Formats: sequence, structure tokens, C-alpha cells
Amino acid sequence: MQKRRLGRTDLEIAPLVFGGNVFGWTADERTSFSLLDRFVEAGFNAVDTADAYSRWVPGNKGGESETIIGKWMKARGNRERVVVITKVGSDMGQGKKDLSAAHIEKAVEDSLKRLQIDAIDLYLSHWPDPTTPHEETLGAYQKLIKAGKVRAIGASNLDAGQLRAALDIARLRDLPRYEVLQPEYNLYDRASYEGPLADLCAAEGLGVITYYSLASGFLSGKYRSVADLGKSARGGGVKKYLDKRGLRILDALDAVAARHKAAPAEVALAWIIARPDVTAPIASATSLEQLESLIRSASLPLSAADVRELDDASA
Repeated sequence: MQKRRLGRTDLEIAPLVFGGNVFGWTADERTSFSLLDRFVEAGFNAVDTADAYSRWVPGNKGGESETIIGKWMKARGNRERVVVITKVGSDMGQGKKDLSAAHIEKAVEDSLKRLQIDAIDLYLSHWPDPTTPHEETLGAYQKLIKAGKVRAIGASNLDAGQLRAALDIARLRDLPRYEVLQPEYNLYDRASYEGPLADLCAAEGLGVITYYSLASGFLSGKYRSVADLGKSARGGGVKKYLDKRGLRILDALDAVAARHKAAPAEVALAWIIARPDVTAPIASATSLEQLESLIRSASLPLSAADVRELDDASA
């Protein structure tokens, strides 16, 4: 399987990233282990998580996903085969999004301990923190890189202006720069990434890993009416997609999927994978059946006509 380089780093990943937000939430430890085993067996190597996963679940405090991934790597002895992506900056009890140097210095130690590793491959600023200057955040990352605790850094949820400002400060102050962007992007949610943000990433040679690549499961096709929203724990986040445009996208996915004898989710992911300005989409699974479908998406060859039909439906 062809691996793709992440920005200007020496990290290479297969064209699909496993989303670890489900670990410790909708996938228990045993299920998570079996999913990760199959993912790596299929030739994939990158897992995305965050310190805050899955803090939103009653009884959880955050770190559950990292803990499961750490136990799995320890049990399998496969640390060298896995590109570990995690994030910092979410509210972990301090009451705000936080990219201060003091918080990063504490949070990285907590993440390393839960993951049971010496270094994080890719450490992302999870959210913008308007109260902390880019210089302070990047300076904290510089110390972690020099100490060998982090290999490369990136950011999630920045707009073009915020990313430009961070890149400019890194260049001006000779600080490490964000090498990867993690934006929300899928067939329905295109506007925030396409345009100035995508142009900036391309011009600067940044890697791009998309999240919500299946629009919270909407693009799987299993939600086609309000009555379908109770089908999973994530159904509540899908209601906004049930409009004329959303249903038009599902129709196009159905048509392309039928031609390829594939599932709509496989086509939706293949559409992202085919984009030259995207390194890989993130997608989650809670069963081996779902995972097999995700695996197939990485080798699904869409024609120019397929892509055009999907583009037109989602325009």
C-alpha cells in the first residue's frame, strides 16, 4: 500500500487513519484491540486520538482512548509499526481551551504515560486558544521536540488566517511550524476547507488529515430520515444533514456505489482519498464489519466521471 508523507516530516502514513474517539466510548477495550489488530494487519499504520477522548461520556474523565491504545501497543509490541497522533488543548477540567506552555508541558506527560511511549509522532493543537500567543505555544512544542518527546506538530480547527499567523510566527521566531492541518471535511462539509485554507496548505506543503470524513456517519447512508437518528449514539449530530442537499449527496453516493458494488461510506472516503490536497481521511469503526468497509475504501478506484458526479451533487 502506497504511503504518503505528512508535510515536511519524515512520517509516512497509509491513506486512511483510524479515528480513536470511539475507544472507551462506543468500543470497549476488547473490541478496540480487535479493531486495531485488523487495521494494522490490513497495512494501515496511523491512529488518531486526543487527551480529551472520551471525556464526554458519563463516568469518563478523558484519556480513555489513549489508555486503550497504549495498552494495545504494549500487548502487541508493535510501537514501531504505529504512527501515533494525539492532541492537546481541549478543556480537561481547567474550564477553557488551553494551549499555554504550562498546560502543554503537563498534558504531554499525561499523554505519554497513558500511551506508554517515549515520544508522540504527531502532536496537534486541538483548538485555537485566543488567550495564548502562537509564540508561547510553538515555544513549548520546541522544547518537547528538542527533548525527544514529540517528533512533529500540527493543528486542528484553524482557519486560513489563524494558520497563516502561526506559520508566520514560526518563521519569524525560528520556531517549529505546524506541518499538518486537521480540518473538518467531507462531501457535505466542504466550505471551511476548500478555498483559502486548502490553498495555504498546498502552498506551504502541509499534510492534511480530515476529520468527520463521513459527516458523523451520515454519508454511510444509514440515516435518511429523522426516524433513523436513533440508530446509534452519534445520531443526534446527523439531523443537520437531512436537507435537500444532503439527500442529493446520498443519491449520488448510491449511484456511484452501485456502479462499483461498494457501500456509500466507501465511496465517500474514496472521494476524499482521491483529492490531491488531502493526505488521508480519519474514519472510525466500532465493529469488524464496519472496519472491513473502511479498508475497502482505500483501494476503491473512482473515475473522473464518478468524482464529477459527487462534486456536482455536493456543490
